[in-house]
Amino acid sequence: MLNICGCLVHAMPDQADSVIAAIAATQGGEVHAHDNGRIVVTVEDTPARSASEQIMAMHQIPGVLTVTLTYHHFEDLDEPDRPLAQPTKLNREIRP
Repeated sequence: MLNICGCLVHAMPDQADSVIAAIAATQGGEVHAHDNGRIVVTVEDTPARSASEQIMAMHQIPGVLTVTLTYHHFEDLDEPDRPLAQPTKLNREIRP
């Protein structure tokens, strides 16, 4: 199972560096961008911890004000490939 969450972390600007270091040190956590206490993060499931557990743990990092889930994707990697659905035609003419 692939489980990826994108989050926006708001931290106290004067503590952002330590928050970034704590997130980056977490297995499954990755910091992609940051600016003035706003930190863009992705979190993936690991064998030891689910992404949701990691997100809850981020709330406990000193200096973190909020953690907001902004994106979530999961899929069964063991599922056989399925053909994509075929697009359908509109039953009416589209006029400008």
